[in-house]
Amino acid sequence: MTVRDERPAESDIVVTEASENDSTETTSLTKAASNGAADATVAAPAKIAPAAPTAKATGLRGAVIRIERRFGSAALVFLLLAGVFGAVFSVVTPPFWGHDEITQFGRAYQVAHGGFTPEKIPDDRGPAWGGYLPASIDALMTHAFDDYNNNTDEPDPMVADRAAYDRLGAAAVTGEPKKVWFTNTAAYSPVPYLPQAAGLRIAEALDLSVGGTVLAARWAGLLAYLAIVGFAVRILRGHRIQWLALTVAVLPIAVFQAGTVTADTVTNALALLVSAVMVKALFLGQRLTKPETVAALAATVLLPVCKPTYVLLAMLTVLIPAQRFGFGSAEKPAVWQRVLPWLCALIGGVSFALWMRIAAPTGDGMSLMRPQNQWGSVRPGDQLKEILGDPIQFLSTFGDSIARRDQRWFTQYFGELGFAYIDVPAITILASLLAFALSIGIADRFGARGANTLRTTLVGLTILASVAMIYVTLYMSFTPVGYFIIDGVQGRYFVPLTLLALAVILRWMPLRLTDARGRTPSRGPALVIIGATGVALLAAVIKYCTIVWG
Repeated sequence: MTVRDERPAESDIVVTEASENDSTETTSLTKAASNGAADATVAAPAKIAPAAPTAKATGLRGAVIRIERRFGSAALVFLLLAGVFGAVFSVVTPPFWGHDEITQFGRAYQVAHGGFTPEKIPDDRGPAWGGYLPASIDALMTHAFDDYNNNTDEPDPMVADRAAYDRLGAAAVTGEPKKVWFTNTAAYSPVPYLPQAAGLRIAEALDLSVGGTVLAARWAGLLAYLAIVGFAVRILRGHRIQWLALTVAVLPIAVFQAGTVTADTVTNALALLVSAVMVKALFLGQRLTKPETVAALAATVLLPVCKPTYVLLAMLTVLIPAQRFGFGSAEKPAVWQRVLPWLCALIGGVSFALWMRIAAPTGDGMSLMRPQNQWGSVRPGDQLKEILGDPIQFLSTFGDSIARRDQRWFTQYFGELGFAYIDVPAITILASLLAFALSIGIADRFGARGANTLRTTLVGLTILASVAMIYVTLYMSFTPVGYFIIDGVQGRYFVPLTLLALAVILRWMPLRLTDARGRTPSRGPALVIIGATGVALLAAVIKYCTIVWG
């Protein structure tokens, strides 16, 4: 068996991921705390018999091995796939054709100029929130809105006039500020827009054109996704479950969103970071490094104010035993070690509650996103009374929603690309499913010493509660009173919950893929996963370009 180094990697294990015959599982070294609890264990490196001396790898091969040991194979593949295809999506997607990108850009521009709280604007149709944009940006927005709402029939491309985008995109960012409606994104805190806001300020400093400004905001968001998720996947280096994290992180819908302006870019990234930390510290039973601990606690504070539906996911870090955080003693945790995660969770929860109070009035204007005959029909207060007063009716509506829309959500989970509403092709879904099957099949085995039954159950219940919050939130904030289904649910909302949900299943499912000698392979499945995810993204890009641009 090939062992890259006798010295433990930073993640406290010996990296053996390149070995096809990887049969060595990380063992747990029980370091009982004063109470003797079984879940106080911290995993230690597996004991491996000394290998015969071999020549040290030099040159290009040696450099590759050192890079893999430092960053992890899956993290490097993620940076390559998400970086390349995220950049491609940012360029081939017409300006403002992303998911709610007009309103998302408006909110990002507002944050970039110090508008952190929702700003009410005059609107004859009813209560409205939004802001103001330079006239030249508004002109491109108006053209994009008309273009994706008025398409010709196939086989004509969806973009009616390429030259118009070139002309409007080349204009300078000038003109009298124009009022722009973005009630739906005004409800979001400034946190998930910080990367895009920074990109907009850089664009202004460089005096970029309208098109350059849009690209600057998109690329800033993409860089944030690459940095946060790249770090998250790196946390799992040396463990086979890193390939499952990669599969989730490069889903076409996630990469598409990373290449456009949306609050979901940072939200998805932070959710994956929390999930990776939970997998390593709780399910694998490994101690976090100091940078990983800082990242975990920061995500616990920030994720709740990115999107309300994932607030419970962020709170899960309190389930990690104190000695598995990278600060202080691993044998006898001090009081402050035990209190710190709870303090961060409290700060995140209070921040979430305060922001929800600030943003609550924007719910009165959400109905303006619906057809004109439904204006004024979205009333969160009435919907809450319906849930509390007649829960059976709500459950009936929930059931009808699944019966009528589950197949749509399944397709959207892999990719409904922006406001072109283009579904990814079948080959993309099949390739993604193949990557999921293999990455689940070769994942590490989780034992009770990592996450005991109680903690695993709590994580599972939290995931189910988060799913319920998606439906309840959209029922109250987007669905008209008395509507026959819960409207506005999209498959992409379940992506941030995927990695941790599968970790719970893997904890209770002992089945894994093995070769003829009963060993779990690593290198072969990893290569197939890389190929499958690459094919999935390439097929999605080809279909999108064909339909949008012709």
